[in-house]
Amino acid sequence: MVDMEQMAANPVLASDQPHARRAGDQPEAVFGERIGGGAGSAGKASDEPGRAAAGKSAGRGMLLIISGPSGVGKTTITRAVEAAIADAVFSVSCTTRPKTAADREGVDYHFIDDATFDQMIAAGDFLEYAGVFGKRYGTPRSWVEEKLSLGKLVILEIDVQGAMSVKRQMPEAFAVFVLPPSEDTLLQRLRARARESEEVIQRRFAKAREEITVAQSCGVYDVLLVNRLIDDAVAIAVGVVNLMRGRKAGRTS
Repeated sequence: MVDMEQMAANPVLASDQPHARRAGDQPEAVFGERIGGGAGSAGKASDEPGRAAAGKSAGRGMLLIISGPSGVGKTTITRAVEAAIADAVFSVSCTTRPKTAADREGVDYHFIDDATFDQMIAAGDFLEYAGVFGKRYGTPRSWVEEKLSLGKLVILEIDVQGAMSVKRQMPEAFAVFVLPPSEDTLLQRLRARARESEEVIQRRFAKAREEITVAQSCGVYDVLLVNRLIDDAVAIAVGVVNLMRGRKAGRTS
């Protein structure tokens, strides 16, 4: 198991050097000032199967942003965090992209047309929205606000630009960016999905490199998590979220 308090107290990982790395085969978490400062309640992924106990913070919940380039494993990590924490809820984005056979309406996305998307923009219904490869994606504002008011852990899986927009509006949000161990590994993972042409893969890879550069320098992300082994990356993600919720509960109790 990963001792999150020990990691947060590590003078390298908790320093103001956002790109510090720790040797070894385990996935790495790079912590900024917000995690490193002050004492807090211990939080780590549970040894027991099933979902961790719900957070006990009073009032407003916690907004969790998870980002990362295509092929890095962010969706697997996002869904695992949702499954591990009892009161976690996943924010389902609206999109104008076509629905695939594997997609589930209201679970993976809300599929809408361009006219409806435009209407929602005009009405201020999106917390954030962006265009990706010719299609648009947006986070419904009212749903997020409602769940936060109920004290939930609300998870947004959004890109870097979306994270920057949300942080401007909700600076208390906690943001995690998932990194690959190397660019070569990311390219291998994109090809291993075997569902796109090499031209599309190269376009996604170029976009991923841009996203990583921005994520490492924009100051939005509280944690940079390197996904070497998915089970370990999930354990760290769940642990650090529980740690931060414990600290939030301590401040509001």
